[in-house]
Amino acid sequence: MSKKSGLRKITSAGFGGVWIVAGLLTGIVIPGIIWLAGGEAPLWMMIAGAVILLAFFILLRIRMRQENRKAPGYDERLKEVLPFDPEKQEAVIRCSVCTGEQVAGFRDRTDGHFTEVMLLKTPEDEERFRKMFGLGSVRKIY
Repeated sequence: MSKKSGLRKITSAGFGGVWIVAGLLTGIVIPGIIWLAGGEAPLWMMIAGAVILLAFFILLRIRMRQENRKAPGYDERLKEVLPFDPEKQEAVIRCSVCTGEQVAGFRDRTDGHFTEVMLLKTPEDEERFRKMFGLGSVRKIY
């Protein structure tokens, strides 16, 4: 769920089905039942269903395109926002003994302050962190 608006993302599980069912019911099923009952199928209802389906597919396409671009752009912005100075900072992975959670970041060499950069969920995340900041091996601290 999106915390800002309270609405689920269009790409979240089950949400697209609601749009598709609403479009099909409005555009095909209800007008079809009316037509089979002997009346004339309401054209406005078929158009409304088509608009609902079209809007869903357009929004879905936009959202998927945004999600596909997120990772590379995110890496570049993150590198700009969090500059790494090897003379003053040390790249480390902070590991939790209790939960096993791993967080990559930079620890200040003078006062030990840790600046969190990213949560590591997979080994690929650690590799991405090292490539992003041009690092060799990264020490783990507990």
